Amino acid sequence: MIRVLVIAAAFAALSACASESGPEGNPWYQIGDANYDTVKAASDACTAKGGTFQLKQNGDPTHMGDYECKPKGAS
Repeated sequence: MIRVLVIAAAFAALSACASESGPEGNPWYQIGDANYDTVKAASDACTAKGGTFQLKQNGDPTHMGDYECKPKGAS
């Protein structure tokens, strides 16, 4: 019985680690895939706000959550 409880506790701890989201607060799969239309729409919205739309350092270009809108002049 104790063995089952220890295994369940370990599984719960590992599940919590696996479900943590990225710095923007959402896991990549909730934000969606990046395709031409989604990247273009986000880029246009960012440009309209006066920013620069770009891929984050070491980001995956197929995940929208790996892009960011930086204000002009920010490095």
